[in-house]
Amino acid sequence: MARDYAARCPVSPVRNTWLLAAAILLLAAQGIGAQKVRVEEELEAYPTESVDLRCQFIDGGGRTKLTQVSWIWEPIDGQRDNIAVYHPTYGQSFPNLSFKDRVVFLQNSLENPSIRISNLRMSDAGRYTCEYATYPSGNEQGTTTLIMLAKPKNSANVVTVQAGSKSVVVAQCEAADGKPAATIKWLTQVGGNHSTSTMNGPDGTVTVRSDYRLVPTPADDGRELTCMVEQRTQERPWALSVRLSVEYPPSVSIEGYDNNWYVGRSGAVLLCQANANPPPTNVTWTAASGSLPDSVVVDGNKLTVRKVDDAVNTTFICEVKNKHGASRHQITTIVIEEKRTMTPGPSTGAVIGGIAGSLLFIGLIIGIIFFIRKRQEDAEGPPKHKPPPPVKAGSSTEMLNKPSEPPTATETAPLSPGEVYYEPTGGEPVTNLDDETTGALNGGGPAVLGDPAKYDNVNELKDHIADGHHGNDLDAPNREAPAANISRGESFVSPAMYV
Repeated sequence: MARDYAARCPVSPVRNTWLLAAAILLLAAQGIGAQKVRVEEELEAYPTESVDLRCQFIDGGGRTKLTQVSWIWEPIDGQRDNIAVYHPTYGQSFPNLSFKDRVVFLQNSLENPSIRISNLRMSDAGRYTCEYATYPSGNEQGTTTLIMLAKPKNSANVVTVQAGSKSVVVAQCEAADGKPAATIKWLTQVGGNHSTSTMNGPDGTVTVRSDYRLVPTPADDGRELTCMVEQRTQERPWALSVRLSVEYPPSVSIEGYDNNWYVGRSGAVLLCQANANPPPTNVTWTAASGSLPDSVVVDGNKLTVRKVDDAVNTTFICEVKNKHGASRHQITTIVIEEKRTMTPGPSTGAVIGGIAGSLLFIGLIIGIIFFIRKRQEDAEGPPKHKPPPPVKAGSSTEMLNKPSEPPTATETAPLSPGEVYYEPTGGEPVTNLDDETTGALNGGGPAVLGDPAKYDNVNELKDHIADGHHGNDLDAPNREAPAANISRGESFVSPAMYV
């Protein structure tokens, strides 16, 4: 039915505008009424300090009559207690005993009934309302919220634990009795985790505690943890570093033996080094052969051999104890007849210098080998320039005056089947064969003055070569030519070739 009515009778836009304007005027009227009592919305204070709660009545027209003013404290919702009342005729009144002697009016005036609360407590936090009884408008009021702050009491400490295989609390950090609650962080490189708990106090304060846990090992002993606390009342974060305390049984080693205990040596020393937490309470030296030799003196963890002899050719045992257990270590000393000469090894600089020198020398050798091989390859390779053609010196007039003709080869004898004939492509090279001072350079054979192409056959060429020494005397007709004793294979010009 309601939906049908709304559909039949829609709300006019003009009516909506009037409704909105009326709502705005109503809110404005309420705001103006609320502003008649001027107070501060919120204040912060600390325990043992004082705070002023200000209140003032604003009456623009002066038509409101003030009859009485009261301060009402609301610690929690639903609880209202009068702590201060002022009447122009009857004076001041402080009905709440918890505020007795701690609350005073700053002025004896209804228009400005501000109060001061001294020696504040955390339990004083709450809402404080300044309420006027007026005529004819009735009661007017304004409320201030008082927030009590408390700086936390910060602390951090370690928890001494024993090395083991279970996760335990190794450090604690606490921010006690703070308001509001603090925040705790851990800064460390130690592996582990932390847990945080809070506890509310009866006065509204909060205590925050954080426990740091890990599986402790001997290596964690002495490692650093930093607890950092952040809270509203602190200008900067509070931080404190602590070092872990992990207890464990001793681990033992013997030092001082240098493998040079020779007969007659004096003042040989062995030291028993123990790593333990707490520190060792007992150190004992014994010998595997029985009692300690007479030349041995023990002082705590130090064993001294006054003079080395065969009696100290034994095994020494050091045993260390603390409240978590005992551990031992042993070393066998060997007595030699003569003192060993200790040759100091090369210094680091000398070793580096030697290595650098060796590398430089190897590089130099490689460079020399490469240079020699390069020279050899250059010498064995083909010439890089074309040599000039040879010139015949002191040759016969016939050779000099003979015009150059294209070489030809004539053969009257027919070629047999399977034979290949190669036709020469150029003339014989011109060489210096007729040196007048040294004789024929071809081993004393006759110079070749003619062209093999002018002979009819090979036999005529052979006959000419055999008698060729008679034509070598053009430049010296009266000189007797040396005997020709050169075979055909030794002649400069070879006969025609048949393949």
